[in-house]
Amino acid sequence: MFYWFLKGILLGPLLRAVFRPTVTGEENVPVEGGAILASNHLSFSDSIFLPLMLRRRVTFLAKSDYFTGRGIKGRLKAGFFKGVGQLPLDRTGGGSSNAALETGLRLLRSGQLLGIYPEGTRSPDGRLYRGKTGVARMALETKVPVLPVVMIGTDKVQPIGRIVPSLGRVRIVVGEPLDFSRYEGMEDDRYVLRSITDEIMYELMRLSGQEYVDVYAATMKERLAAARRHRSAPPVRPPAPAVDREPAAALPSPGPAAGAADDAPGTPPAPE
Repeated sequence: MFYWFLKGILLGPLLRAVFRPTVTGEENVPVEGGAILASNHLSFSDSIFLPLMLRRRVTFLAKSDYFTGRGIKGRLKAGFFKGVGQLPLDRTGGGSSNAALETGLRLLRSGQLLGIYPEGTRSPDGRLYRGKTGVARMALETKVPVLPVVMIGTDKVQPIGRIVPSLGRVRIVVGEPLDFSRYEGMEDDRYVLRSITDEIMYELMRLSGQEYVDVYAATMKERLAAARRHRSAPPVRPPAPAVDREPAAALPSPGPAAGAADDAPGTPPAPE
């Protein structure tokens, strides 16, 4: 109920008036039945604009941090994300990730639209990164079509780190459904899962025009963070070079005083 209130009354009309988002290819979205919306991920607001522009309800798997805040602010944030159709996704791996996968499967089998970001996280620089194979596994296990979805302009409206969006135009492109029925029964073959995922990412690259990088976005973020830490570290002063000192020249011993040689004991007298 809150989802439709936000979309139709509270949030939707405001965003439509300010950002004038457009959608191309909505006819590719099935009128009923489950389907996966596999989207590139440029901005936090991707999960706001896509559900806003489609007639059917879209449920996204969002990182669990959005739902675990404390205090009034944390509860309001969790309520907002639930209201806009997002469910917590634990990205730490293991049993938590399997539980999130099962949640997605349950939604698809019940005939709902599931939004997912194959990259796993937002692009750190606007490029398209390697996809994770969870989307392929869900497609094979549920036998639903996969719709490639491209978000354009959201990284300009709300780049990473910006809380309040700036004015700009947002475009959404929904591609034709991808059918992977030829791989039926092969959901446990990791090579098949990688092939399907790569095909999805190729369609996203083709529709968006983004440069593709065959590295996980999370890995690239770690590299960029390490580079920033390296640049911000105080410079280490190299040790002072050792100075080669020449040994002090030996001072000549003073000779005998004048006349002392003649008086020196043990010196024979000069012959006459």
